Amino acid sequence: MKTRYILLAGALLLPALSHGGGEELLARYSAAGAGPFDAERGRQAWLAEVTSGKGDARSCSSCHGSDPKQAGRHLRTRKAIKPMAPSVEPARLSDPKKIEKWFLRNCKWTWGRTCSAQEKGDILTYLNGL
Repeated sequence: MKTRYILLAGALLLPALSHGGGEELLARYSAAGAGPFDAERGRQAWLAEVTSGKGDARSCSSCHGSDPKQAGRHLRTRKAIKPMAPSVEPARLSDPKKIEKWFLRNCKWTWGRTCSAQEKGDILTYLNGL
């Protein structure tokens, strides 16, 4: 009988945990003065093209695709990238350390700078809403 309750509790908690990393970071960004976060601004940031120092036009969608529910492909390496939307890939935004690591790398590579807490919060809000 106890096992049944433990399994039921685990099944109920799983959806809440799948977006835990993103939600934790949104709270951190808010505490740092960012927000309110806006999914439409996140979508616009996702699609915004920036010209790199080498003259290449890049955006988040250049590698991840314009529809984050679909798989993408890295521009340079051609390596497949799993969908970014947690609704399709539940573990995608579950680890705050990984999220921050990839924001750091991808913002610098794509936009030539680190992303602000507001930009990261808007993008996470957009992705979580898909």
